[in-house]
Amino acid sequence: MAPPTLSIVLPAKNEANSLRKLLPALREIYSDAEILVVNDGSSDETLEVAQAAGAKVVTHAYSMGNGAAVKHGARAATGEIIVFMDADGQHDPGDIPRLLERLFEGFDMVVGARDSTSQASLSRRLGNSFYNRLSSWVTGHRIEDLTSGFRVVRAKRFREFLYLLPNGFSYPTTSTMAFFRAGYLVSYVPIHANKREGKSHINLVKDGIRFFLIILKVATLYSPLKVFTPISFVFFMLGAGNYLYTYLLEGRFTNMSALMFITAILVFLMGLISEQIANLLYANTSQR
Repeated sequence: MAPPTLSIVLPAKNEANSLRKLLPALREIYSDAEILVVNDGSSDETLEVAQAAGAKVVTHAYSMGNGAAVKHGARAATGEIIVFMDADGQHDPGDIPRLLERLFEGFDMVVGARDSTSQASLSRRLGNSFYNRLSSWVTGHRIEDLTSGFRVVRAKRFREFLYLLPNGFSYPTTSTMAFFRAGYLVSYVPIHANKREGKSHINLVKDGIRFFLIILKVATLYSPLKVFTPISFVFFMLGAGNYLYTYLLEGRFTNMSALMFITAILVFLMGLISEQIANLLYANTSQR
């Protein structure tokens, strides 16, 4: 039986300098693999460097975002297995065989989990740690690195969720949660990520707000009731506490208590409806 074909997808925006070293290194290790660079509206020599190295290139006329580049690359890739890695020099091509080895043990996705020394700053480490703990609680599975862009997937499985993936930087988050929600097998292999070459495209303020919204999306994407039920319970207890206080003090039931109870009911019903929508969403996915 012939081994599965391999595609290596590199989303790239103004990464000419790092690609000059990365592409030859990839070709040396995987001479038969399809190497696909998605040029996301670069203004430098990314296109020329990729073409000179013999890579297949997909070009966006303007920047559409990292997630859009990943989706375009997944559609254009011809391999049965796809390796996604950053084009900025953070990921070591030498780690790819270890990820593939784990994938062939029967997994559908294998993620390169960065060690603590790979995080750019204390705030980034704390943020990623929070994401990992939250997503682990929501899924009931240990998630070692929710936001790592270095991963190996079975192409057929990954394409099932392309319509769910955002165009920004949160494709790793969404794809991981989607795989767990669909019952696919996900594993992690520890890696060390190097310091990126060039300037990061992440804005701390803008992307900090966006990542907060991602936290909510992560939870509601997988199991909405796990989010809405605790919130509903908090409002219910606030209402009960306020009612007990006002009853003992004034002997009456106040409008504030009523508002708290009503809010608790509405939040729970919102969670129930969201849970049904999520079930329908993944039921439709399984039929694709």
